Amino acid sequence: MATQAAIGHGSKFSRSDNGSPAVFTDFAEVVNITPANFARDVVDATHMQSPEKFREFIAGLRDPGECTVTMNFIPGGTGQDQVFSAFMAEVVSTYRITYPNNEVWEFDAWCVGFSPEDPLDGKMSATARFKLTGKPTFLSLF
Repeated sequence: MATQAAIGHGSKFSRSDNGSPAVFTDFAEVVNITPANFARDVVDATHMQSPEKFREFIAGLRDPGECTVTMNFIPGGTGQDQVFSAFMAEVVSTYRITYPNNEVWEFDAWCVGFSPEDPLDGKMSATARFKLTGKPTFLSLF
């Protein structure tokens, strides 16, 4: 079977205005998107009669993790203004990753970090971190 692998060129990261209907605005000059890093807590359920003194565990709550977005840093540019306003707003917003094949991951998140870099001999970049809250939605836009 031939591979279905693809490059990320054409992907978009956008933020909702939280209106009804929602209007999404793409972040400018995004160069890398690391979607949520899902994890599950593990709860120790060991008891005095656990067989052969082995610990026992049960599944705990799911954590949707964080999404990281790296973009070209353009001081005073709209991309940075979008991220910084999300960081300063202290409200949950809806974010969307749209992949080149029109698959969409949509999630609610807090902007929890914004880190610009200004290297001596290299491209300026900025990384934004978003802490997801609740279950993400996976859908197709056709």
